[in-house]
Amino acid sequence: QKKIEIGTVTKQDSSENQVKLVYIAIGSNLGNKIQNIQKAKLELKTNNIKILKCSNNFVSESWPDPSKPNFINIAIKAEVRCSPLRLLKICKMIEKKLGRKKSEKNSPRKCDIDIIDYDQNVINLEKKLSIPHPRMVDRNFVLLPLYQIDRSWKHPKTNKNIVNLINSLAIKDLKSIKEI
Repeated sequence: QKKIEIGTVTKQDSSENQVKLVYIAIGSNLGNKIQNIQKAKLELKTNNIKILKCSNNFVSESWPDPSKPNFINIAIKAEVRCSPLRLLKICKMIEKKLGRKKSEKNSPRKCDIDIIDYDQNVINLEKKLSIPHPRMVDRNFVLLPLYQIDRSWKHPKTNKNIVNLINSLAIKDLKSIKEI
């Protein structure tokens, strides 16, 4: 198990062509949510991201404002041959292509793609990228789909397994999400 703190990125990443295992969360709470997620998956494949496993759809309240439309979320396990920053760029491009507009934080959106884990590395690039996703441990809509695709997954920074992370959620958070 590797744990690497990355603070800067060199121009040429020597691992660019090596296969890396990644976990990505995709969500939507505007428009045809399931179709938006399917389109995001197709775009990931088009960008040489090989999807190995995909969770079922989960419906959850919008966070942090439950009065907004409910989300549908999934998690995927995939292989990539690109750097974390390149993967982020691909995800942002897909969000934009599927109609995500610049708006206030946590507002409703057609597509939200987050990199949850990049090959079990700890990556912190100020204001650009933080992996594992800093708030994933508090989010039922990330942890439950992630558990469905990899029951042995461990948090790269804390080394806590997925079951312990789920058990740390509040009961109301566990009751407020449903697999569909």
